[in-house]
Amino acid sequence: MASYSSLELLSIQRAYEEMLADINPSVNAPEHLALIDKAFRYCLEKYDGCYLPSGKAYMFHLIDMARIAVVEVGLGYISVVAAFLHGIDYKNDVSIKELQDQFGRTVAIVLEDFSQISKLDTEKVAYNSDNFQVMFLSLIDDMRAVLLKIVHRVYDVRNQNDVLPDRLAKYFHEIKYIYIPIVHRLGLYKLKAELEEKLMLYENPAMFQEIKAKIEATHEARKKTAEDFISRISESIDAELERTKKNGKHKYAYSVKWRLKSIPSIYAKMKAQNVPFEEVYDLMAARVIIRCALKDEQECCWSVYSAITNLFEPMPERLRDWITKPKASGYESLHTTVKYDDKLWFEVQIRTTRMDDIAETGQAAHYLYKGEKETSEEWLLNVREVLENPGLVSFENSYKKIYKSDKIFIFTPEGDLKQLPLGSTVLDFAYEIHTRVGETCNGARVNGRMVPIRHELNNGDRVEVITSKKQSPRADWLNVVVTEKAKNKIRRYLKEEELKESEMGKGLLQRRLKNWKLPFSETVVDMLVREFKLENSLQLYHQISTEKIDITDVKHFLTIKFGEMAEKAERPAPEQIESNKKDGGQSEMEESLSIGEDIDHVTYKLAKCCNPIPGDRVFGFVTSDGTISIHRTNCPNAKGLQQRYGYRIIKVKWNGMESNVSQATISIHGHDVMGLLGRITKIISEDLQVNMKNIMFNTDKEGFFQGKIVLQIADVAALEQLMDKIKSVEGIIDVIRID
Repeated sequence: MASYSSLELLSIQRAYEEMLADINPSVNAPEHLALIDKAFRYCLEKYDGCYLPSGKAYMFHLIDMARIAVVEVGLGYISVVAAFLHGIDYKNDVSIKELQDQFGRTVAIVLEDFSQISKLDTEKVAYNSDNFQVMFLSLIDDMRAVLLKIVHRVYDVRNQNDVLPDRLAKYFHEIKYIYIPIVHRLGLYKLKAELEEKLMLYENPAMFQEIKAKIEATHEARKKTAEDFISRISESIDAELERTKKNGKHKYAYSVKWRLKSIPSIYAKMKAQNVPFEEVYDLMAARVIIRCALKDEQECCWSVYSAITNLFEPMPERLRDWITKPKASGYESLHTTVKYDDKLWFEVQIRTTRMDDIAETGQAAHYLYKGEKETSEEWLLNVREVLENPGLVSFENSYKKIYKSDKIFIFTPEGDLKQLPLGSTVLDFAYEIHTRVGETCNGARVNGRMVPIRHELNNGDRVEVITSKKQSPRADWLNVVVTEKAKNKIRRYLKEEELKESEMGKGLLQRRLKNWKLPFSETVVDMLVREFKLENSLQLYHQISTEKIDITDVKHFLTIKFGEMAEKAERPAPEQIESNKKDGGQSEMEESLSIGEDIDHVTYKLAKCCNPIPGDRVFGFVTSDGTISIHRTNCPNAKGLQQRYGYRIIKVKWNGMESNVSQATISIHGHDVMGLLGRITKIISEDLQVNMKNIMFNTDKEGFFQGKIVLQIADVAALEQLMDKIKSVEGIIDVIRID
């Protein structure tokens, strides 16, 4: 790579010296200037021969960023040094430790924070802009990193030829959803107006030029109107000054200027009011700047307000009093909108020179007026609080250190953003995605690396959850998660499983008591609860089902209580054993029960836990009352039934079921796009002529929906055809049968 030419080096040196002149006196301490010069020389060596896409030497980019940081944002020497060093690849080229040794720990922290937020995937920031702004704050220790990022984007929009086209699109996306809201909150209104104008020129150049042309065409007429308005309010203010002078009160000086509102602001009004350019009624604004003593500021502002509203009719609902209660950014001004004629309104901003300086340059100017040292950057301590607390009205109450957020922000593989408490694990994240994802979570890939469900997540991690159909929640998972949402979901699942187990345990106890010729009654159950030191009958049934209580211990206890009849009743006759072997344990049953035939000697029912329909692979389970319960082979309860009660399982097959009488439920997940529900219901009701018994859809804040539809369906083949049709609809992510 060729080095810079002598002429280029001379131009770079000249630009650097001009930058130093611009930032003086904000940065003029000898030791600070020495560190800046060291950073400049360091980068001049590192970037020798490096050029921007426009062909400009890369060093001009760094010099201009340093100037913007101080002159337009109010930063100090640390930020100038960081601006020079921000592009160095300290992962491969030079270590952060080396930079810290040469330029100090604070500079190193700013650079690390800058690198951290630069790595963020901002593709889907439009859906999560508020969360992204909060995440920026939680990722960093030093607010200069965010402000330096704003400086970088200001440079990018001013020098678009220096940026590759694909990167420019990404930068404007960030500017729209992240940086414009931040600079607005911080009171950097000049930069906000510039960013908004550049954004509109990029996104909607035709409309920008159309409005600009209309403004230019009517400029002379508007100028004449504005000058007349200014002349009339000046006369009224002068009259008010004369009156206060006669009363022996204070005297103030003032100036008035007018402006047409910015093109993005006009366009926003056109859209909000749904009117063309010609019908926007408040296109022009006037600003009265007052020069007076600090103690008289509020009184002077209200005096000018009185003079103007005595002359022109005000619009009461448009009064904005930000001098009594300043904005969180420190912005102070009195805004009113007055009627000039039947079709024209003027917005008037009334403020002092101090207020105007703060309005133009933001928080840094606020501290200069407080008498802080010009190089202190003490105002940075307030930046985090202002951004985290948009409702603050007082700017004087926040000298305390603001620490990192107690929240973390995690990316899905698709770039969506999820907010979780600090200390959250992979399992918490899985439950945040969806209950079913949490229940089947078997681990995850975090930033491409496989980790277990217990792995604690860090801010900005990208997480891909790994699921398994064989996985299900366990009691020890409650020690893995920290979010109440995940804990409640796990507890609910465990409770439902406990109830299912209890039902099976109850059936087993009923059958055994029947065999022992003993009654199944509350008295017997209460005796067993007390004997095994349990709290209630549900615990008894559950422990019998899970074999924590051995059924032989139950028999032993009841034998003592009721005598030998239980012992004799339990022992079947030899011929009965042989008969049960031949017919699979159900002497009156056929080897394979045909569902749908006219069977008069058997009572059967379709299990509600899995809702089998014709075509499903199924099995029968003999319940405690002799009814055959038909389950799908992949029923959630199938494994438990077959393992614990294999002797009560029988073979079944479908035969002769009438069509369109079975019930099935499907779950649909996808992006909520316009008309989606109508297309789904059309496929079901009109295209396939399937009856819907119930339908329920819920959409979250991110624009994703979760739906559940209960159908009356003929058989599995018809259901699969319907599901395939729905999956082909645009916006659908997944369709599954849930029972």
